[in-house]
Amino acid sequence: MAPVSPRRIRRTALALSAVVVSALALSACAGSSADTPSTGSSDAAAGFGDLTVQLSWIKNEEFAGEYFADQNGYFTDGGFDSVNLVAGPSTGIPELLSGTADVSISNAVAVGAAVANEGAPVKIIGTTLQKNPFTVLSLKDGGDIATPEDLVGKKIGVQDSNLSLFNAFLAANDIDASALEIVPVQYDPAPLVNGEVDGFVAYLTNEAITVEQSGVATTNLPFADNGLPFVAETFTVTDEVLESRRDELKAFLVAEIKGWQDALADPDEGARLAIEEYGADLDLDPEKTLAGMLATNALIETPETDANGLFTISDDLQTQTVASLAGAGITLEASDLFDLSLLAEVYEENPDLR
Repeated sequence: MAPVSPRRIRRTALALSAVVVSALALSACAGSSADTPSTGSSDAAAGFGDLTVQLSWIKNEEFAGEYFADQNGYFTDGGFDSVNLVAGPSTGIPELLSGTADVSISNAVAVGAAVANEGAPVKIIGTTLQKNPFTVLSLKDGGDIATPEDLVGKKIGVQDSNLSLFNAFLAANDIDASALEIVPVQYDPAPLVNGEVDGFVAYLTNEAITVEQSGVATTNLPFADNGLPFVAETFTVTDEVLESRRDELKAFLVAEIKGWQDALADPDEGARLAIEEYGADLDLDPEKTLAGMLATNALIETPETDANGLFTISDDLQTQTVASLAGAGITLEASDLFDLSLLAEVYEENPDLR
């Protein structure tokens, strides 16, 4: 089996201090379009110019909604000359603070750590994934870890960057870390397949698919369904951009909603856009890309999004996210992390988007 790329280096960057400090220093001297405030609806008529979006990862199926929004002209319809999708990996926080990106696609852990630890002036304005994709992956004929209680007495492979999050997962399920053995691993699930560990911290949209497609039956224990829910693939901006460019951000969100509606409706085309166009230089595996597309879509649509619209984050989910972050040592109020006023205005002004 080919090694799996270390995609969670940027996903769960709980130790963001050095990065954020550098970015804060850069933000004091760097200029960008974020320094030019929007003056309201007249700007929409004149056009918003270019917008830069920092993606959290490479241009694979994870960003199919962005590809549809670009491909189908929703960004152009919204008044943008272009929307530049910059490939990661990145938490997106340094780019926001230095002014090299206007919007980042990040996650609540990275954003929360930057806000709590460094006072980074950023807010989450919506989220693609209602459920985070973390899981404890195991082999059905091996550890077969189907419940939190099944972790007891097992060897669990945990990457350094995910250790705080895994400990929060244990705490959320009243399991003492001494009741199991935590084994340091990298991001290739080979130790799981080879029987060196009973379980492996993984992504439902990545390693879980890789191992399953190798012909090995697996069991997943998703964090989101077992005591540690938090939002991921969040749209994040600086407070200054949120304050001064509201019409522009609303136009961006409208285009994104339309793009992700298309992605949910046509996962095959979403996979094709990743393989043949936006990620054409990545040599993406077609079978895994489509499986990743379907797994991603399953984390986006919930009864709440069906009722309230894509990207919305209910009060309850905000509270759950903040509680999950607290378990990882990140202490915040929901208002420190979220500002969903733009999204509320988008749906009020465009009820057909629900």
